[in-house]
Amino acid sequence: MNYNRRLFLKAAGFASLGAVAYPLVSCKSGNENGSDSDSTTLAGTAANTKISNFGIQLYSVRDIIGKDPKGILKSIADLGYKEIEGYQGDQGVFWGMTPKEFKAYVDELGMKIVSTHADTTKDLEKLANDCAEAGLTYVLQPHIGAQPSIDEWKKRAEEFNQRGEICNKGGVKFGYHNHAYSFEELDGQIPQEILLDNTDPSKVVYELDMCWIAAANKDIEAHLTKYAGRYDLCHVKDFVREPEFKQTDLGKGVVDYPKALKVAQETGVKHYIVEQEEYPESAMVSLAHDADYMRNLTI
Repeated sequence: MNYNRRLFLKAAGFASLGAVAYPLVSCKSGNENGSDSDSTTLAGTAANTKISNFGIQLYSVRDIIGKDPKGILKSIADLGYKEIEGYQGDQGVFWGMTPKEFKAYVDELGMKIVSTHADTTKDLEKLANDCAEAGLTYVLQPHIGAQPSIDEWKKRAEEFNQRGEICNKGGVKFGYHNHAYSFEELDGQIPQEILLDNTDPSKVVYELDMCWIAAANKDIEAHLTKYAGRYDLCHVKDFVREPEFKQTDLGKGVVDYPKALKVAQETGVKHYIVEQEEYPESAMVSLAHDADYMRNLTI
């Protein structure tokens, strides 16, 4: 699959330029997904918590990883990232390595690959088996596009349930990663909520992209609170509105991450995945800044 979201990003700058990142408050809730043995480590007291095992979505280095996958992975590890979320690039999810080879190399670097974005519409059984062999927990559908009606969104939800059954049999969990379009109202309803309300939590998990929910002018706190326990992962990325919609380094945009991630932690999010698709200078300079931001962030 040609997995290049750059064109979508430009199209998605759209009606969100006036978006607001809302203030958040704490809300404590349990996690219905059970054990969090593979979850991100949270160190410190309730009033002074740091996220120690933050991860990186490899799409952030899409322009450079293909030439030297092992070298880029090592550079990422050297920056302090502990978890990896892959994507289905030109060389596949495992960058020309077998699932076992990829796992062994990531293990050697002191990291863990927990998830991947991939086309789950075809060859899902093989994909699930390969990902389980590599030690992944999640296979995530990254994009489905805006649907024309609520009924079509409900059909996507049923398809997600079916894919979840396949992934469960293969030893991984199926999930969906949102963009702004699934938070834009359709006939007075929020499509993301249609998906959440019509999928079985034992079959489908979710990854909340905090940039895109904010860009869609929706309240991060209220949504996480309403659907506590449904989001296992989140994407941590920042953006500015002026003079145009553009992603930027963490802490330099409009999203209040100390508050947002505190609510995420309290409502069951396990994995905090940094993703950046536009850079003030370069990918590795931004990822170094982002790692420092996450390392020093207190929630």
